[in-house]
Amino acid sequence: MEERKEEWDIEIQPKAGLFEINFKDLWHYRDLLLLLVKRDYVSSFKQTILGPIWFFVQPILTTMVFIVVFGNIAKLGTDGMPAAAFYMSGVIMWNYFAACLNATATTFVTNASIFGKVYFPRLIMPLSVVISNLLKFLIQFAFFLIIIIYYLIQGDTTIQLTWYILFTPLLVLLMAILGLSIGLIISSMTTKYRDLVHLVAFGVQLMMYATPVVYSSSIVEGKLRTLLFLNPMTGIIEGFRYAFLGTGTFDFQMLAYSFIVTIVLFIIAIITFNRVEKVFMDTV
Repeated sequence: MEERKEEWDIEIQPKAGLFEINFKDLWHYRDLLLLLVKRDYVSSFKQTILGPIWFFVQPILTTMVFIVVFGNIAKLGTDGMPAAAFYMSGVIMWNYFAACLNATATTFVTNASIFGKVYFPRLIMPLSVVISNLLKFLIQFAFFLIIIIYYLIQGDTTIQLTWYILFTPLLVLLMAILGLSIGLIISSMTTKYRDLVHLVAFGVQLMMYATPVVYSSSIVEGKLRTLLFLNPMTGIIEGFRYAFLGTGTFDFQMLAYSFIVTIVLFIIAIITFNRVEKVFMDTV
């Protein structure tokens, strides 16, 4: 009698290469991805009075602080742009990048108990963080557009919308992948070196001041300007500002540099993530 071959809904196999990404597996667990995104979204403001209104409160308060500290006290120029629009453009972009980096930087440590109990593609966790933070970014981005429209209705001629706004999805995608990549690299290292967890938030804060978020790149000169543009986030922030405000620079060479750095970091991140994924339960 011929034996009946058993068929399985899910077949778990070891990864053949360090840079292997099983997109079919990720698609199979898309429902889990959506559930995690919903969980992150709901848990962020559960048992809070203002709820999702915090999406608006946070960038507004940050922008107000920047206007007072960097605009009124430090007297840093905004290239003639309205201070609210100038600072808000940097705040919403940087918040998304920082949120992706900070959350993914502790992927293995914070989810060790779940990883040790059930199988699913480990990349689902950091991807859910990127997507849930993208939803928050889109809400803040809509608020930023309202501010732009307000100034345009008031007849402000300093703000100049350019056709470069068509590159906005590319800028956001680069920013998301860059934050994800750096976060995955740090997450892979925190399985052995827990000290990095405490340094991440501090490091991200320092990195913000090395990026033209609270100041214009036009005030930086000499060697400092060269160092500023070595930061891959500089081209992204500058491109976003130029697209919606008409200030700053939209340099395709800078974007190409940001793209190359992002791809290189993404390759390194996937390799380290896949390598650590196999043995991290022994060290966490």
